Amino acid sequence: MTRPLSDFNPPTGVALPLGEGVRRIVAPNASPMTHRGTNTYLLGRAQVAVIDPGPDDPRHLRAILKATDGGRSISHILITHAHRDHCALAGRLSEATGAKVHAYGTAQEGRSPRMQGLVARGILAEGAGSDGSFTPDMRVRHGQLLRGADWTLEVLHTPGHMGNHISLAWGACCFSGDHVMGWSTSVIAPPEGDLTDFLASCRLLQGRQWRCFFPGHGAPVLQPNARLAWLVAHRQQRESAILAQLSKGAQRASEIAQALYQDIPPALHHAALGNVMAHLIDLRAQGRVASVGSLNWDAVFRSLPQGEVPSLGGE
Repeated sequence: MTRPLSDFNPPTGVALPLGEGVRRIVAPNASPMTHRGTNTYLLGRAQVAVIDPGPDDPRHLRAILKATDGGRSISHILITHAHRDHCALAGRLSEATGAKVHAYGTAQEGRSPRMQGLVARGILAEGAGSDGSFTPDMRVRHGQLLRGADWTLEVLHTPGHMGNHISLAWGACCFSGDHVMGWSTSVIAPPEGDLTDFLASCRLLQGRQWRCFFPGHGAPVLQPNARLAWLVAHRQQRESAILAQLSKGAQRASEIAQALYQDIPPALHHAALGNVMAHLIDLRAQGRVASVGSLNWDAVFRSLPQGEVPSLGGE
């Protein structure tokens, strides 16, 4: 269910039509975390919605302006979430076009109370990828409709990868940001990432029948509901693998990640650690594991026998 990298290799900086009034420009920021680069989508013609303008790169800004009549046709700038590879160009694009930036909120908004508490007590630090300076001109909310001359988008709040993450429903298609991609699973690294929220967002999306997803990185997902089912099953399998590791004895998140992610390149080790910690925090909330001492990145975790009541001190 994960596509080989060679299956998706479009040119950067070129507005390629994907049909039905949507075009995609791939930003020149390829990396192990961003695949071939961030996908910037242009929706509509007379009034263009720019979805995820991408990294703060003058080459990418020129490509967007070139594809939109010098930016004069841009009416909306929409941000799926406040990671720099999606939102950093928003300010300069807004200055160049006069279009307002729409998003759920700042990098800290939309988090679950649990994650807010862990950050407030200094237990978990902010992730390196979030843009702490990002503030939208217009805050959008779940269920809100955004309209242009020839398009309508419905805002769906889909936290999990990040608390302020939104997906944008466009009929039976959806701009899914980093929540659902075909080439990779979504990184869920606390405190930005929240596995409990991620699974709830998957269930929200599973409540509809979709025709296609346009993700933040990689090729369109042409079997969205099957992909959603796979993502949920994958997280359930990862949970079982973590519990199996803990059945051998108490371990740190880093030790579990090393055991479960043996074949990934070094550049992805930190993401793997984040995913394991997200599972451990979720399992701790379920009462299936406990941390020895306060909860932090170096905490030792142990599995709980059925019926044992966990101590949630420090949460």
